[in-house]
Amino acid sequence: MNRISFLLIILGFVCFSCKSEDKNKVENNTVNINGLLQTRYSKLLEYELDSLAFPRSYSHTNKLINKVPSKDWTSGFFAGNFWQIYKLTGDVAFKERAKQWTAFVEKEKYNAGTHDMGFKVFCSFGNGLSVEDNLDYKNIIVQSAKTLSTRYNAHIGSIRSWDFNKDRWQFPVIIDNMMNLELLFEAAKITADSTYYNIAVNHANTTLKNHFRPDGSTWHVLDYDTITRQVRARVTHQGIADNSSWARGQGWAINGFTMAYRYTKDKNYLMQAEKTAQFFINHKNLPEDGIPYWDFNHPDIPNVSRDVSAAAVVASGLVELYGYTKNKAYLNYSKKVVKTLKTTAYILPANLNIPFVLDHSFGDWSKKKEMDEPIVYGDYYFLQTLLRLNALNTTK
Repeated sequence: MNRISFLLIILGFVCFSCKSEDKNKVENNTVNINGLLQTRYSKLLEYELDSLAFPRSYSHTNKLINKVPSKDWTSGFFAGNFWQIYKLTGDVAFKERAKQWTAFVEKEKYNAGTHDMGFKVFCSFGNGLSVEDNLDYKNIIVQSAKTLSTRYNAHIGSIRSWDFNKDRWQFPVIIDNMMNLELLFEAAKITADSTYYNIAVNHANTTLKNHFRPDGSTWHVLDYDTITRQVRARVTHQGIADNSSWARGQGWAINGFTMAYRYTKDKNYLMQAEKTAQFFINHKNLPEDGIPYWDFNHPDIPNVSRDVSAAAVVASGLVELYGYTKNKAYLNYSKKVVKTLKTTAYILPANLNIPFVLDHSFGDWSKKKEMDEPIVYGDYYFLQTLLRLNALNTTK
């Protein structure tokens, strides 16, 4: 047995429940699933290095990998996956490849045309910094935070999300933007410059005030009036309707406000994370296996696609939220999701030679793209969930 296979088995991320008479059968299945995970991880190593072709998703219909340049908001996830697999397995081959893919993202530190600096830079360089104390990585994170800060509007108290649709929106802010605050919080720690911290807190406070419904769910997009600071519109861009609850958006809120609590210990953030978590895990339209439909209010449920990426984003956030609240409902959901995803229904088959681990994520309804496909950020948050569960020592 090689090193990575051995480590995957002894980690025992989540065991399948079973009747005693089926014990041997299920144990064998668990080993096979771990072996399949090993195979899928190896597919990432086989993907050719190319600074202009970060793998983002795979189309089953066209049999093509969707490749994007570093400016794409998803570019940092692929490098992050290597760092996380290295942390899970200890196999230095993943660490070396992580360094190579991470280096390709560096030029984004000056890209002020996007709010997604955290997704790109912190998921790559931030993961690298968690593995080794690297001064260059710190400097890149700080420069990226400085660039992201140029999108902050002090009058509104938020970081602008998008620059498109200027004929419709004055100052759009999406719930996804909460995730990019981690970059700012870390830059504040590195530099002891409170500017980054204050921008992150102000953005979180504005989001907390305006982005949520009474039931704890979140709108996707808010548009602010640049003069009055008032909300002009609450709409969606990727959900099924303006008043629907887009599943991954709820995940960004849960994960993002839990992270914000980590840095600030502001109980209002913790309360919001819990309220949105309760909305999510107790929703009448959440399937028993924990993998949500891509929008909780889709009129065609149950005949619509699930979203593995939404489940993984929430599962990762709820492991951390459990650490602060000790509410076992959060931990139980995360473990259920991992148990579900560690099956052949969701792990891609061994003979499919693409650099992804999981199938059945849902991308962008507005563009009718990446609907029910392997998507890189589904893998990223699945791996992050495994790491967080392992750190709690709750998966054995």
